[in-house]
Amino acid sequence: MATPTQEARTLDSGLDSILSFCRDVAQDMEFPEVQNWLAQQPGRKAIGCFPIYCPVELIHAAGMLPVGVIGGGNEIEIAHADSRFQSFVCSIVKSTLELGLTKRIEFLDGMLFHSICDPARNLASVFARNFPKLYVDYIHFPQNLVSPLGKQYLAREYHRVLEGLSRLAGRPVTSDDLNASIALYNRIRRIQEELYTLRAASPHLISAAETFSLIRAGTLMPPERYVGLLEQVLAEVPQRPVRPKDRIRVIVEGSFCEMPPVALIEGLEEAGCYILDDDFLRGWRWFTTDVPIQDDPLEALADSYADRSYFSGVKHDLRESKSAHLIRNAHARKADAVIILAAKFCEPALFDYALYRKALDDANVPHLFLEFEEKMWIFDRARSQVETFVESMLFE
Repeated sequence: MATPTQEARTLDSGLDSILSFCRDVAQDMEFPEVQNWLAQQPGRKAIGCFPIYCPVELIHAAGMLPVGVIGGGNEIEIAHADSRFQSFVCSIVKSTLELGLTKRIEFLDGMLFHSICDPARNLASVFARNFPKLYVDYIHFPQNLVSPLGKQYLAREYHRVLEGLSRLAGRPVTSDDLNASIALYNRIRRIQEELYTLRAASPHLISAAETFSLIRAGTLMPPERYVGLLEQVLAEVPQRPVRPKDRIRVIVEGSFCEMPPVALIEGLEEAGCYILDDDFLRGWRWFTTDVPIQDDPLEALADSYADRSYFSGVKHDLRESKSAHLIRNAHARKADAVIILAAKFCEPALFDYALYRKALDDANVPHLFLEFEEKMWIFDRARSQVETFVESMLFE
């Protein structure tokens, strides 16, 4: 197991200090918070979670730490992973493998993957082949969310995954363990939802870039530590002395797997947008309401996946089209426009845009389509496009 590169950092009491800390954690590819947690007690284990959604409660209930392994952003150069994949796949697949090949995630004891697209599906096999000592599992989520059989199947799939995690942890996992983990993550998701609701109502108080860093940091530290940090942010944000600016109100959709650089999100905001809602890191905010605490926690998680989860480009749900959901959300948030921010070479996002575009046009909702890569360093073109779009909205 790798040793920590630095001791755990302490926080001042101020909101700005917490947000700065979270941004540092989110961008540090040495994973200092995870490494420190592992070093505190010999024998601890950490499991990497590839986007979009991972049942983190199963990992936590087994006494292990769920860690969001969501590519390397623009913090690493891809020098080895290119030889394992074709050139026209998204950046996150390559940079996640690069983290492994450069031993940056050598401290992990396992990785969980699931079906997002063909390259992501293949990444699980590539990891298993290149890191034979790493525990690798692949979760098969149901595509039919209406049938009761889909929920039964998923509960059994969770049971299979939990058995593997239990063997790796070297301990049994009880229903009480699972319910305690569900309760903790319910609390985290509830606070995150309150922050999103607050941002939609008063977007000048906390930016989308700050919210993104705050939630990303939570995927890289123990949830027991993170929940206290979230509670402090929620308590202090409403008192923040910030005045509203003359900006348009937008919804951002399409960045459900590969994450845009924080500087790109800041660029969208500085170009004249208040981002009221987004699908950044949606897998870590997956449920719209609390997962019930009940005798069969795996059944509760399966039911929640089917009936209490957000819409996503990688989830097939015929009860409401994704475009109808997006338009309904834009109206509910009183947004002026929608920005489709899709990762380059991301087939699910690009397929969705064809449907979004027609539906948005039919509903007379202005929209702008932008492409990005997580490894981007220069954002002038994107910012210019957004500035032009904002001006057309403000001065038409």
